[in-house]
This record gives sequence, C-alpha cells and structure tokens, in this order.
Amino acid sequence: MSIDTNIERFRRSMLISLLLISAVCGNAHAADINYQAEPVELVRQVSEELFERIDSHRAVYEQDQQQLEQMIREVFLPLLNERFSARLILGKHSRGLSDTQINDFADALMNQLLGSYASGLLEFESRDQVQVLPLRGDNSERMTRVQTRITLDSGEKAPVDYVLRKFDDRWQAFDVIVEGISYVATYRNQFNEEISADGFDQVLQRLQKGELQLEKANDDD
Repeated sequence: MSIDTNIERFRRSMLISLLLISAVCGNAHAADINYQAEPVELVRQVSEELFERIDSHRAVYEQDQQQLEQMIREVFLPLLNERFSARLILGKHSRGLSDTQINDFADALMNQLLGSYASGLLEFESRDQVQVLPLRGDNSERMTRVQTRITLDSGEKAPVDYVLRKFDDRWQAFDVIVEGISYVATYRNQFNEEISADGFDQVLQRLQKGELQLEKANDDD
C-alpha cells in the first residue's frame, strides 16, 4: 500500500518519539500540563504544549537538537508509562528479566528513536494541525483509546490514536497507533526475531551501541 510522504514524515517524527521516553529527565513536568487530567484533556494539553514550545523556540531547536530532545522528554515523559510499553514490546522475552534489564532496554530504544527522528517535529508548523476527538466506543481503566486527526500539508487528515491505561491515580499512554499501525506491535515483531536468534543481552548491547537498525512501522506496506 502506498503511504503518503507527509504521513510517513509524521510517523517518523512526532509519534515515534512518544513511545518509551527514557528517564533522563527524572520527574520533570511541563509547567502548564495537568497530568492528572482525564485522557482526552490530557492528550489535548500535551499536544498544545508541544506546539507552543516549537512555535516559541523553533529557531533554537533548528540549531540545537539536544534542546529539542530535552523539550520532548520534559513534555511527554509524565504522559507515558515507558516501562509498561517495554514489557509489551519484549513480550515473552520479558519473562525472567530484572527491572534493571527492562529499564535499560526501554532507555536504549528511546534514545535511538529520539536521536534519529526528533528533528522531524519541526516540519509541523501549527497547533491547528492536531484535532483531539471526543471518546468513542468501549473504554475502560485498562484501555482507553483517544483519537486525534492530524491535518497534513496536502489537506488530508491522518488518524492517530493514543492508547492509555490508568496506572494508580493517573492515566498514561503505552502505545500510539497511526492508520491502524501500532508501534508496540511493530517493535514486538522485530525484537521477537532478534532476541530469538541472538538472546536478550546481545540484542540490548547492539541497541545501546546503535548497531541495531529499527524497522519503520510501514515496512510491510
């Protein structure tokens, strides 16, 4: 299936950076976001904060990707449960792993993704490109799907869904789905093959060194 280049650009940039954000920034919070909000409001606030910061500091981010990556971590880290996502991606291979191993895997994966794709965010020029829709269908504290629509340069609208779960007293996202393609499922398939062939420790070392090329979500399209 042919994929619009604008959709692919968005996948490579904004969405992939949402998953498994590393804990480099600790518990830093973006000042204007209420991370205790309900799912739709939470996604709306995070999207608006992201675009506001890009609009205000675009020239700086264009010259300094480290500051751009730091901003992404600060805004999105509290939204995500990166360790839960990592366990889902590892699937059966997470059995018997220590918390440290899970954390190392989550950090290494996100560091590589963020370093590769963060600059693509700068190609989106307006907060008006993101529309957060009301909740639909059956949702629960175990899984709630917040739908958004991203207006591309061509005028087309790309469906983007954030899958959230209630952890203790607040909602956090653990997957992002673009046009029916789940990032958790994409990387679960890849890492299942890699770990089955080489073992977890070797795959983790390759990922940490940047030697493992990650698949894109549309490789089979």
